[in-house]
Amino acid sequence: ENLQIVEFFTEAQTAKEPGRKIFNNLLKLVEKGFAQGIVSWHPDRLARNSIDGGKIIYLLDTGQLLDLKFPTFWFQNTPQGKFMLNIAFGKSKYYVDSLSENVKRGLHFKAKRGEWPGFAPFGYRNDRNTKSLVVQSNEAELVKMFKHGIKRKNGRPLHYNQIRDMLTRNLYCGLFTYVGETYEGKHAPLVSKTLYDKVQEHLNSIYDTKPKKHEFDFTGLLKCKECDSFITA
Repeated sequence: ENLQIVEFFTEAQTAKEPGRKIFNNLLKLVEKGFAQGIVSWHPDRLARNSIDGGKIIYLLDTGQLLDLKFPTFWFQNTPQGKFMLNIAFGKSKYYVDSLSENVKRGLHFKAKRGEWPGFAPFGYRNDRNTKSLVVQSNEAELVKMFKHGIKRKNGRPLHYNQIRDMLTRNLYCGLFTYVGETYEGKHAPLVSKTLYDKVQEHLNSIYDTKPKKHEFDFTGLLKCKECDSFITA
């Protein structure tokens, strides 16, 4: 169609949320007058959120953006065309929102079936065939005995907080907690529930975060001569 392409952009970041660096650079070129149109596969490649879609509509309204070309979508810079483009952006956002809800629902039902809905923690691996957790024997022994040798992905020893997280993870005793609810898992436990409970009792005795009440002599009896306020410990 005798179009002069002044720049090619490849955006890998999802259009679900605003703030895409490459997309924003594209709009800056349009605002500065280096380009007057955009060629894209489909409107959902440009925006799947209300902010980015609104920016494109606004650039069309102000005349900074004169035209949009899609091989899969017809567009004409008229009130009717912008109305249909707005609907296309809305459908794209609705698709993303619905997909997110469906994924959450699927993960929730997977958890209710006793299947761990995420990446396998240390000591297990995800089995693609059964879509469940399988014990990783060489790692499982380290978890049960907690010997030296457990490493992070970068090869360094576990951080203090990571060790505490492993000790408090109920998944290792056959349960797991997902979105605030605890389920009985179908995976094989690495330690008994009795041992897990003993560990939690010990940790709670060490890390008691409840505020302690201190009793000091003469509290509430002595007053300051200058301000008449009680002297406190």
